[in-house]
Amino acid sequence: MGRTPTLPLALAALLLASVPAPRAAGALSPGPRLVVEAPPALRQAAARMRAAKPADFAEVMGLVGLAEPGPPILVRLAPEGTATARAVPPWIAGFAVPDAATIVLFPARSPSYPDSSLDDVLHHEVAHVLTARAAGGRPLPRWFDEGLAMIAGGTWGADDHARFLLELMVDPGVPLARLDGRFAGGQRQVAGAYAVAGAFVRELVQRHGAGAPGRILAAVAAGAPFPEAFQAATGTGLDAAEREFWRRHSLQRWLPLATSSTTLWLAITLLAMYAARRRRLRDAALRARWEEEEDRGPENPAQGT
Repeated sequence: MGRTPTLPLALAALLLASVPAPRAAGALSPGPRLVVEAPPALRQAAARMRAAKPADFAEVMGLVGLAEPGPPILVRLAPEGTATARAVPPWIAGFAVPDAATIVLFPARSPSYPDSSLDDVLHHEVAHVLTARAAGGRPLPRWFDEGLAMIAGGTWGADDHARFLLELMVDPGVPLARLDGRFAGGQRQVAGAYAVAGAFVRELVQRHGAGAPGRILAAVAAGAPFPEAFQAATGTGLDAAEREFWRRHSLQRWLPLATSSTTLWLAITLLAMYAARRRRLRDAALRARWEEEEDRGPENPAQGT
């Protein structure tokens, strides 16, 4: 017999049923219009940003489940040495202020993980603004917001996978609740947090469909707390999904070590040392037998009568 849903979960399911369904992948509509501001020194980067068309963000719109993009987004390009650039760590290539519909980019810092180009940074930050709009401005876990922005461009490269494998070896099973604080840490912590968040949200989409993030955001916008929205949208509790995620990757933690060239040469060296030791023991036993035979001398011939 199934268990009666708790009141928050039942409320989340009701709210999810009462909001419009996220748009189907085949019904993508143009994304937001961008307004680009830049000093003369960054005119080339500005021209590149102005070349972006609303349709370039259609996939992001589909991912977060937005039917309408909302008002234009202001994109400001900031050179190094300005007060804005000095106010954020040097490895940050851009940031978004969703409430103000504003994005700030630092072209001199691209590429910078998790983005491989200035265009990727633009998509990443636009995704933050659209995610906030899809959630109705309500708070979201930082890991979900960042993970969604990471996959907004629809790519997951070797660099992302390698960083995730590194996190599996360095700090396996870090709780998602602790992941948010790492986005405010040092560069290595931030990169690791991005890799884990991106991997989790990517698998969320793979297992529950491209509409899963949009369903979660729609339920949040309707008033459900994030854990209840997650369960109502996926049919799985957030804690259970997190445990299953780490369980699936527990063996993967050891694969880089087991398949590395260092491990291979270490195994060859150990085998060589083992073979050499066996050879020494065999040679020692053979010499001992020879010495024993020499000590006994030649056997006496049969005695006559």
